[in-house]
Formats: sequence, structure tokens, C-alpha cells
Amino acid sequence: MAVGSAGPVPIAAGAEDHSAMAARLVDGYREKLAELADWCDQRELADEALQTRDWLKPRDPARLFVPVLPAEVGPPPPPQGEAEAAAEWHKRFYRLRQEQAAAYYVLARKAVKASHASLAFDLIMEALRENPDHDAIRKLLGFRQYRGRWVTNYEIRRAQAGYVWHERFGWLKRNQVDQYEQGKRYHQGRWITAEEDARLHADIAAGWVVATEHYNILTNRGIEEAVRLGKKLEGLYRVWKQLFIGFYATERQLAGLFEGQAATIQLPQHNVVYFRDRRDYVATLRPISKNIEISLGIYIHGPTTVTKLPAVYFFAGDDSDEVTLFHEAVHQLFHESRKVSPLVGRACNFWIIEGAAMYFESLREENGYHVLGGFDTQRMLDARFRLLESRFYVPLATFCELNMTDMQSDPRIGMLYSQAAGLCHFLIHADGGRYRDALVGYLNAVYDGRDNVGTLSRLTGRPYAELDRQYAEYMAAGGK
Repeated sequence: MAVGSAGPVPIAAGAEDHSAMAARLVDGYREKLAELADWCDQRELADEALQTRDWLKPRDPARLFVPVLPAEVGPPPPPQGEAEAAAEWHKRFYRLRQEQAAAYYVLARKAVKASHASLAFDLIMEALRENPDHDAIRKLLGFRQYRGRWVTNYEIRRAQAGYVWHERFGWLKRNQVDQYEQGKRYHQGRWITAEEDARLHADIAAGWVVATEHYNILTNRGIEEAVRLGKKLEGLYRVWKQLFIGFYATERQLAGLFEGQAATIQLPQHNVVYFRDRRDYVATLRPISKNIEISLGIYIHGPTTVTKLPAVYFFAGDDSDEVTLFHEAVHQLFHESRKVSPLVGRACNFWIIEGAAMYFESLREENGYHVLGGFDTQRMLDARFRLLESRFYVPLATFCELNMTDMQSDPRIGMLYSQAAGLCHFLIHADGGRYRDALVGYLNAVYDGRDNVGTLSRLTGRPYAELDRQYAEYMAAGGK
């Protein structure tokens, strides 16, 4: 969801004033871009005029857009040999974008002071689209300039310790890169062949450990496979962290981030076990988890024979599933990013735990954005078919009564999960995101164990019957 180009501005309940201010900012920006496009027309700069007019081209409001941030500091240079008029357009366009980014940031600070975190973070995401080098926002997100690149404190510490990030092998000592690229591997103080290294790490208990900023990955599949997995998980982590900052940060911490009083909020690292194949996964976990044979991944809250810490378990190979990877990893993030009740979902409101995880199954990268949601995702197609064609729907007043046992033992479990996915999407996107802050508050209450059947109604300020009606209208509006 984006303020500048995705259509409706997110409106948390009670946040209409800030949303109206954001809409006026966008309207003013659109006028300035139109003036610049006209300027290009007068100088026969057809490509530049088109790019300027398309800059605020509407994006799908049923999707959430988080820009993939460049690591390099500074705007891309204009093409070599560019005509004087085109070079002037490049400067004017860049200046307009910087000014708009600054305006978005000022409004974001006002919104977060008024407890409208979702609107604030949509504003800073749009600000970063306009100016990826906005210093205050980069710092807010935990980045610093270091040797001409935007990096995190973790990356700076790694670099200062003599490590470099290798796209195939992860973090390596600088003096080891050449040997790794030549097929050698460093093991217990000596260099060995890649084949011998694979034999030594064939058992998961003796597997490689590959570290990224937020994950420790134990694997017997191979270092390169683990690095690829780590990059996917880091992308998921960044989007989850921004969408649900109100889950793990207090209002005081959030305000401090926007005031520059705190560089980062410290979160734990998460553990992942990545088996070479499904057979190894099943054989290892069968004594631990019932029906592991039918699963494609699992999050286990407690210690196992593989690791003494809570971890997510996946496997590689043709029958592995990225959708399950994201689903289980989101369960892990909610459970481990702060202290939660041991009885989460055991009394009521279990649906939102699964709904939030299913929402992240739609995560993909497109055209420079991490993208979530959309009416065309499999979960939303299922939810809409069951509501609109099969006429299956459990009213929210009853749906919120269901606990984990109720849902997982119900013969209609597939239909109930589809409804949970649809309702979560509705709370994130409907009416420009009006209920997104309420959704975060709802998840807070559920994971704290202080929820009851009426929690969602209270936080949204709407009776369940009205939310039922709005949900049906929202789903019907998605087209055939």
C-alpha cells in the first residue's frame, strides 16, 4: 500500500485528519509533476515527459508495496552525453522527489505522535521511493552510511572484523574468498575440498551453520543453498518488521525512532534448520512431531534433538514449498520477537494467528518492490469463492470464539482457514487500510493473552455485524 501512487491513503480509525493531509500532499505533488512534464513537452523530451507523468501511476490498493532499497549511496547518475535539456530535467525531477520525501517524513512524524503507526510507515515507504538516501529515515530503519553504502550496524561490525558478504557463500574472511571460489573449504583450521566438506557435514547434527543478520541456519544441504534461503528470510523479515512494528515496539520506542532518540530496537536472532531433502526432514522429526509426513515445514516452539532452541524446520528439493517457508517463518517472528503468552490462541481468536501467517504467503518481489496481497493470490481466490459462490461464512461474533482446538479439529478446517486469510487481508487493505492499526493492536492482545471474544470489535470501533457486512462488500468488489 502506498500513499503516493497506490490509490487510497491508509486511514486508521481516527486518523482522517492526517490522511487528508497526506492526500493534499499527493495532489500538490501531482500538479508539480504535471508542470515538469509540460516543460519536457516544450523541449521535445518525450521519454522524460512520459516518465514524469507515469511516476504517480496508480498501483493496486489490494496490494502492499515496500520498496527494495538500494545499498549504494547517491542517485543514479544521468546518462553520459545527455543533452543539456535532458540533464536539466534530471536535476529538476530529482529535486522534486527530494522535496516530496521531506514532506512525507514531516507528516509521518506527526502521524506517529498521534498513534497512527500504519499511516506513518506508509508515508516513510513513499518517502524512500522518492529519496532512497533520506538520512533520517534510513537511520530510523537501522541503516548507516559506510564506505559509500547503506549498511546496518551488524554489517559494519562484520566488515570491521574483517569479513565480506559473498553472494554465494555468505560471510567470509576477506583472505578466504579466493580459495572458496576455487572450490576449497576451510574446516577446523585447514583447507579441504568441497567434496570432503560435504561429507563431513552430511548429517544435520554436524551441518554447516550459516549466519545472516537475523537468522542462524543449520543445514546439511550446502552453504550456497543456505545463503539463498537466508536472503529470502531476510526479505521477509524486513517487510514483517515494518508492517508490524507496533507489535514489538512500544509507543515510546516508536516515537523515539522518529525523533532520532534510538537507532534501533534490538530483536533476537532466529534459528532455522534446513534439511537436504524431505526424507531427511521426515526421518529426523518423526519422533518429535505427529503427522510430520504431511507437512512441508514446521515451527517448533521448544527444544528438539536437533537444536536446543525454538526453530523453524524446512527441507530443500523439488517438493519444498516457499509458501510454507514464509508461513512458518511468520509464526516464528510473532512468537520470538517479544515475550508472548504460552497460551496464545488457546481460549479464542485463533483465526488471526493463522490469518497473519497466510497473508505473508503472498510475498514476492516485483519491479523493485516487495509485494504482499492482491485479490489474485491463491488464498484470496479460495476465500472469495467460498464466501461468494459456496456461501460459506462464519459470522465474526462466532468466528472469534474459536480457539486452536476448535479450528484444527473442525472437519471444515480448510474453509475456516480460507475465511481467516480473507478477513486478515480485509483488515489490512479495506478502505485504504482503515483497520490496519486495529489489526496490529488485535495481534498484540492475542499474543499477550489479554484478548477476549469482543477484542476486535472494540479495537475497530465497529460491531461485528457491521464488519461482516463490510467484509462481504470488500470481497465482492474484487471482481469475478
